[in-house]
Amino acid sequence: MFRFAHSELLYLLIIIPLLIIFYVMMVQKKKKAIATFGNPELLAPLMPLLSFKRGAWKFVMLLFALIFVILGVAGPQFGSKLQQVKKKGVELMIVLDVSNSMMAQDIKPSRLEKAKMSISRMIEKLSNDKVGLIVFAGDAYVQLPITTDYSSAKLFLSNVNTEMVPVQGTSIGSAIDLAIKSFTPETETSKAIVVITDGENHEDDAVIAAKSAREKGITVHTIGMGLDQGAPIPEKRRAGEFMKDGSGTIVISKLNEETLRDIAKGGEGLYVRASNTNVGLDQLLDEVNEMEKSLLEERVYSDYAERYQYFLLVGLFFVFVEFIILGRKNKHLMKINIFKR
Repeated sequence: MFRFAHSELLYLLIIIPLLIIFYVMMVQKKKKAIATFGNPELLAPLMPLLSFKRGAWKFVMLLFALIFVILGVAGPQFGSKLQQVKKKGVELMIVLDVSNSMMAQDIKPSRLEKAKMSISRMIEKLSNDKVGLIVFAGDAYVQLPITTDYSSAKLFLSNVNTEMVPVQGTSIGSAIDLAIKSFTPETETSKAIVVITDGENHEDDAVIAAKSAREKGITVHTIGMGLDQGAPIPEKRRAGEFMKDGSGTIVISKLNEETLRDIAKGGEGLYVRASNTNVGLDQLLDEVNEMEKSLLEERVYSDYAERYQYFLLVGLFFVFVEFIILGRKNKHLMKINIFKR
């Protein structure tokens, strides 16, 4: 099996046809310059050392050298052996509230942005564990299916915002139900759900959903985003203004700790209250790491060996050949005639 580690560098090969065009143009220009002095065939005896063929050969050698150097820096790799890889870990589903109240700024820069930054740092600390992401407000959606691709997880996380879910509200229960269905089915791997929200549940009974998860062997943790005093909710389209109720009073969003404690209790997990300095995901990650880790996957993949040095050596060989080919005929070598009688 063969591949290039840095296949994007192969685009440099486009230089080859450009150099050929440039060389042909220069040769034609040189021939026209000679033709201005007369018929090239008549002028040939006056320029006995001139050789267009030698120049062409030198150019071809340089082209081959450049081609092999480009192939070498692109990192050619050959599959050398097959190896079985077994990974043990847990499955972790992050359930993130994206309702408008998460834009409150009692936790800086906002509840949602602080949660996203903490989730990103937590993902960087994962090893072999699977992670997924669900966003919810009035409805819940799978933003990222359960995966070990942490780069994709951080990419999907960066695009999370309050406009992803068209229906406003805070339906924690439906989000937990969706998380239960989003784990890898029929596995004995330890599973955990982390609900990150301000706890303003307006839609359903999240405690029942947490108990249902626990009955299926899934632990439910909660993180409360918000401070005691609460904060107004910024208007999305009017900078400096805040959401108001029907009477014109500014709405203050406050953390509902009681609900989040009950959810965590129902899911036999932990409740952690976030602050401006610590969201609490590190504490929950410690709990996750203490869970029993099971075999997540068994993969067979090719172990690739680097072979760039061979390409570079061939390129160096063509450079050497180009060096020893003289650009003009050698008057001393022209006198040698091994067939002379």
